[in-house]
Amino acid sequence: MFLARNPQLNSNGELHHLLSTEGLPREILTQILDTAASFTGVTQREVKKVPLLRGKAIFNLFFEASTRTRTTFEIAAKRLSADVINLAINVSSQSKGESVLDTVANLSAMQADMFIVRHSESGAPHLIARHVSPEIHVINAGDGRHAHPTQGLLDMYTIRHYKKDFTKLVVAIVGDVLHSRVARSQIHALTTLGVPEVRVIGPKTLLPSHVDKLGVHVYHDISKGLKDVDVVMTLRLQNERMQGSFLPSPQEFFKLYGLNAEKLALAKPDAIVLHPGPMNRGVEIDSTVADGRQSVILPQVTFGIAIRMAVMSILAGN
Repeated sequence: MFLARNPQLNSNGELHHLLSTEGLPREILTQILDTAASFTGVTQREVKKVPLLRGKAIFNLFFEASTRTRTTFEIAAKRLSADVINLAINVSSQSKGESVLDTVANLSAMQADMFIVRHSESGAPHLIARHVSPEIHVINAGDGRHAHPTQGLLDMYTIRHYKKDFTKLVVAIVGDVLHSRVARSQIHALTTLGVPEVRVIGPKTLLPSHVDKLGVHVYHDISKGLKDVDVVMTLRLQNERMQGSFLPSPQEFFKLYGLNAEKLALAKPDAIVLHPGPMNRGVEIDSTVADGRQSVILPQVTFGIAIRMAVMSILAGN
């Protein structure tokens, strides 16, 4: 029987594009995490640079605004000594009617080596990856509701840093799973890395139908869902991607599903709390938790630079 090759891998089974955590083998995910570990020390040096991508041209193509993700990709690329070009496409060529593929073709003609793509339409980075020449690499920096693989991977790095062994953990993902590309990337990565129990917690209106088919346990009662978990991953309420009435109000959501000290106390005493940011304090998370001793939200940001350095260096070497 013919099996289609994973479009993210080259003919040798090595990472060529990073479009999603879905379908990537555990060995590739572990390679990224291990490579990121080797880069964490770079941030503590007086000169925070290594020459691995010297002479490479990396284009940040952000068809959708995101200061945090774009900035961390830019920092990561510059720490690898790459030449970085930032393009806010939503206010330039796209507003003039130029198609995504036209934009990419023109930039490819400028000897681009790598495209970091963020787009409001699911599948846009996959489309670009299918149409670039073989020597160009594409990284998905978030597409619609579909995927945000580097965020998922930096979350995996954070969990491994604090908890060491994925195979002994119970992980809960709380909130707006329906509109969250981060949640999808987290679920695929967690299950591939061997986490035995992944829980999703939220109201029915904010959970995808048949989400249990992803191998997760579904809870609508946060008290039951957080019982004895090792890791709590809260999600940002995706107001900009909501259509229709999914919630009575943000205040009602916080009352039922917002992570506060009382709800967190149901988890294990050494449970850690993650959030992809930016946080809506008082909506999905209380400040006492966000700034508390169990929060690893700021280390997540630091680890995110190392993860993005790892992905870019691996792609450039394959």
